[in-house]
Amino acid sequence: MKPISEIIKDKPWLGWLLFLGTAVVVFLLGLLASSIIERRTESVYTLQVLKPIAEWEPRNEVWGENFPREYESYLKTLNMDFASKHGGSKMIDYLEKYPELVVLWAGYAFSKDYNQGRGHAYAIQDIRNTLRTGDNVNSPMPATCWTCKSTDVPRMMDKMGKENFYKVKWKDLGAEIVNPIGCQDCHDPKTLNLRITRPALIEAFQRQGKDINSFSRQEMRSLVCAQCHVEYYFKGEGKYLTFPWDKGFSADSMEAYFDAIEFSDWTHALSKAPMLKAQHPDYELYKTGIHAIRGVSCADCHMPYKSEGGVKFTDHHIQSPLNNVANTCQVCHREDTQRLIQDVYDRQDRIEELRRIAEKTIAAAHIEAKVAWDNGATPEQMKEILKYIRHAQWRWDWVAAANGLGFHAPVEALRVLGTAIQKGEEARRQLAILFVKQGWKYPVELPDISTKDKAQKYIGLDLPKLREAKLEFLNTTVKKWDEEARKRQGFLFEYKIKD
Repeated sequence: MKPISEIIKDKPWLGWLLFLGTAVVVFLLGLLASSIIERRTESVYTLQVLKPIAEWEPRNEVWGENFPREYESYLKTLNMDFASKHGGSKMIDYLEKYPELVVLWAGYAFSKDYNQGRGHAYAIQDIRNTLRTGDNVNSPMPATCWTCKSTDVPRMMDKMGKENFYKVKWKDLGAEIVNPIGCQDCHDPKTLNLRITRPALIEAFQRQGKDINSFSRQEMRSLVCAQCHVEYYFKGEGKYLTFPWDKGFSADSMEAYFDAIEFSDWTHALSKAPMLKAQHPDYELYKTGIHAIRGVSCADCHMPYKSEGGVKFTDHHIQSPLNNVANTCQVCHREDTQRLIQDVYDRQDRIEELRRIAEKTIAAAHIEAKVAWDNGATPEQMKEILKYIRHAQWRWDWVAAANGLGFHAPVEALRVLGTAIQKGEEARRQLAILFVKQGWKYPVELPDISTKDKAQKYIGLDLPKLREAKLEFLNTTVKKWDEEARKRQGFLFEYKIKD
């Protein structure tokens, strides 16, 4: 074969062709190198804290000056325009949709109102607005109820001490707790590493012999959520926030924990059963599901990664994965979008079917128990019946109170609901035996509780009076809180959809 120099001598045009080809390749390699350097520089730049952030800085907009992409996506939690078949971000009045809940919570604040949880940016507004937190005259809640609602909570716990924070009234800290859930809750302001800012989670793991610092970053992408999306109770006179995980994460384990310490959230106004109220045991239910077993974190589905201008970052528009299937489900599951959504609905439909059976069964048991007391039943006669009612409602609520209508662990959700129905029916069976033995009229004539209004009137709630008192509270006390907050922090960001 001839040397390339002789080939070019014979065919000069080939030399020019090789020269141009080499120039094009060098040019393209230069562009590629430049792009890589630019993207790396851009990526490093986005992690720079340009304006120092104080250790307990609660204002999300201050963090947003350093991290605009994350902050802008966080503000999308204000959106209320997505509704899936069983949830989403649109407002749902659950008492109107499922009026039996009013009876299930008779004597407890949830019978006044209970709505679909909105995005994190609404946290302060919604806890102020709910009838459950009282008004100018009645203030039934401890400050512990603020714990999961605001970035101001770590600041106040650091200032007051966690025990003192829990002890005071909810209303006493209204002027201090004004910034909704956000950056401070999950991130170290200096390193941006994920961190736990709520002591109850750390303490729960310590009682299990686990150090919070031993968990991997992937596990932390769930644990920052588990600070709040969990079951908890207020322990003792100091209302100390505690997670009942000492015996395990399952509904059965937590039921055994509460029974062992003879704890109850309230005594039911109709049945007089010592009741338990599940909060939102999302983490516990998730822990029993296949996604947790496979190492998928909460953030993988609810805060997936996204890219802008070559920069990869976490989408802080925390929402239902069904509104972002391409970046959530389809990262692992390659099926068609509608097929994946239908798979979710198929499981949720079955869970809701059993949940509705449980709700109607337990509501009837409460009413029948009330009639038994009215007829002169004794505590001894009712003891076992009330235990079945307590356990039935706890298991129902363990599924019902969790977000996602059981999808985080559909098999476990169906099992727990099945046991709720079984225990509710056993309570009714024993009530039937008692009625027959005592010669009381049976079956019991159940009242019409087919609407929220009818159910609330049946249990004796005066909703117009409650709403009037709440409106006065919002127009007086809350306005003073905001005035004080503006003076303290210089600016109070208004969280609302921009026109």
